[in-house]
Amino acid sequence: MLAVYKKELRSYFIGPIGYIYMALYLLVSSLIFTYTTLYAGTCDVTTYYTFILYLFAILIPLLTMRMLSEEKKSRTEQILLTSPVSLTSVIFAKFLAAFTLFAGTLLISCLHFIILFAYGTPSTAIMISTTLGILLIGAAFVAIGIFVSACTENQLVAALVTIVAIASTLVLNVLSGYVSFTPLRVVMRWLSVFDRFYAFTYGYFDFVALLYYVSVTVVFLFLTVRVFEKRRWE
Repeated sequence: MLAVYKKELRSYFIGPIGYIYMALYLLVSSLIFTYTTLYAGTCDVTTYYTFILYLFAILIPLLTMRMLSEEKKSRTEQILLTSPVSLTSVIFAKFLAAFTLFAGTLLISCLHFIILFAYGTPSTAIMISTTLGILLIGAAFVAIGIFVSACTENQLVAALVTIVAIASTLVLNVLSGYVSFTPLRVVMRWLSVFDRFYAFTYGYFDFVALLYYVSVTVVFLFLTVRVFEKRRWE
């Protein structure tokens, strides 16, 4: 598994994807931080991270669109299916590589907060809990992207479907306000990413939210493994 992890992580920097992702994320996040925090004269990073979540809908597909679709298109998935390493280990290693790049870039962007500590009095607890919440959401989004990538051999299709899937989870909270049918509204709010994220923005560690994000991650990784298990027996 470690060999697959290293190979996948290295592949981001052999090609342009890793550099493009990091450059775009750091550039756009810097602009968002400037306008939502510095220009606003506040130490509250809630608005900043809210915009960052929407940014994920565009950037995370860059990390996942080729991860498994390329295997299918180039017919190298047969090597994957006959590998002595279990499919679960291979899929998890690929997920871990994408998440490592995601988390590493996110933590680099946290250097923005130095300015807040230098010129203001931000809440360290809120910053830590909010960043933790973002990492959990990112893990779930990466797992969704990997699952979509496993379902198609077209990278563009994988990227577009992942964008739609992630964006859908982000707007459910807003759309639920326009739904009059109570059971459906409750379900939409239960599935909403934002409803569970709010607790982190107040400095609280929400175990239920942690369980939800981890469950989403595990479920989509499990479904990805099942996709390849099905192909193995076809």
